[in-house]
Amino acid sequence: MKKLLATVAALATMSTMAFAERYVMITHTQGTDPFWPVVEKGGRDAAAAIGADFEYNFDPSGDMSGMAKLIEAAAASNPDGIIVSLPDADALGGAIKAAADAGIPVITMNSGLESSAKVGALMHVGQPERLAGEKAGARAKAEGVTNGLCLNQEAFNTALVDRCEGYFAGLGGDLNMIDVSNDVTQIETRTAAALSADPSIDGVLAVGPHVCAAANKAIKDVGADVHLGCFDLSPEVMDMIKAGDASFTIDQQQRLQGYMPVIVLHLYNTNAGMLPGANIPSGPGFVDKSNADSVASQAGVNR
Repeated sequence: MKKLLATVAALATMSTMAFAERYVMITHTQGTDPFWPVVEKGGRDAAAAIGADFEYNFDPSGDMSGMAKLIEAAAASNPDGIIVSLPDADALGGAIKAAADAGIPVITMNSGLESSAKVGALMHVGQPERLAGEKAGARAKAEGVTNGLCLNQEAFNTALVDRCEGYFAGLGGDLNMIDVSNDVTQIETRTAAALSADPSIDGVLAVGPHVCAAANKAIKDVGADVHLGCFDLSPEVMDMIKAGDASFTIDQQQRLQGYMPVIVLHLYNTNAGMLPGANIPSGPGFVDKSNADSVASQAGVNR
């Protein structure tokens, strides 16, 4: 009898394991941006909360064709859902649409809000990027900026272009955006060169935390008097805000971008297609000297 009960218990355990949900997240990081480990942590935390398996993948080259292949490979493994950032709908849309057409529920996150539905995704979790840029530009203008420069580390990423375009919509003036790459040395060199070439630039927007830190070094190296605004949180950015080297950073709460899609897919799969009635905006919000102390410990961990 004891042996029979043990066998039944073992079979029940195996059955539970066999039917565990499995979700795959694929993002466009090259593994150098401190933003993405927080997104990954959010996905893993959510999966642990519901007892699901979780896989996180990215192409270290940053190449969109490589990312598309990761999406195709994920779809071929027949997961219960795919979560994917969408920086380039033209390059990634075909792979995402094929997964959705094969019956795999897909949620886009972080970037690609405007293209999410077009590629077959159920919904999007992230901040409206142009709106975030507009808020950054309006604030910079209110703080005295008249001639801005936007630093874009991923020229292919439509979300970052939206931030820069929004910045100049809020600030006023024509778009002045340069490609600085994700390499810290190049960010410093190209930012310094741009500031030296046009001393009238009095405002810089860096659309990533590592970009902001590198830009701050370039500004100091050049000796320029420049208003600096950032996107996203990192311990270094928080120190810059406290020291007065950066005025603010835009917080898009990236842990939510990793966490919420897993929970939504779980509800969708276990409650007959249950979905929120709209996309989930994770931002934007400002972090500055007024609230930096309260969120500093979360930077690089949960925000």
